[in-house]
Amino acid sequence: MSKKPSAFRWAFLAACLALPGASIADTMSYADAVTVLAKDCGADIKKHCRGLNLGNGAIQNCLEQKAAKVSPTCNSTLSSVLASIQLRQTAQMSYAKVCRHAIGQRCRGMRGDGNILGCLIKATKHISDDCNQTITDAGWR
Repeated sequence: MSKKPSAFRWAFLAACLALPGASIADTMSYADAVTVLAKDCGADIKKHCRGLNLGNGAIQNCLEQKAAKVSPTCNSTLSSVLASIQLRQTAQMSYAKVCRHAIGQRCRGMRGDGNILGCLIKATKHISDDCNQTITDAGWR
């Protein structure tokens, strides 16, 4: 259900020169990450990281290594985007554990993440705040 960080990290940076801006949320989708980075880091990538291979973390590594030369906005955005994506991925990987009680009480016998998540979302008022927050952080609501 979730993508591995290494596959994502570099794919979104590859596209970040071509997309318009968006605002940063507590967690964001991969598409929103590309959009925000394009807006806030596009010029820095063109200036400081031109010609780099887009895979294997080259762009992120370049921006981090040249942080002193990169705009404060880009540095801040890169940190925020990576933290947001990490929070989303952590929530996606941990929802079953965090929501274990609710799954056992409200969604007993259901199989498949989609069915279980649908059940939990319908039961929003009857599940713990931690479970609700995890579902929200995972980007499923």
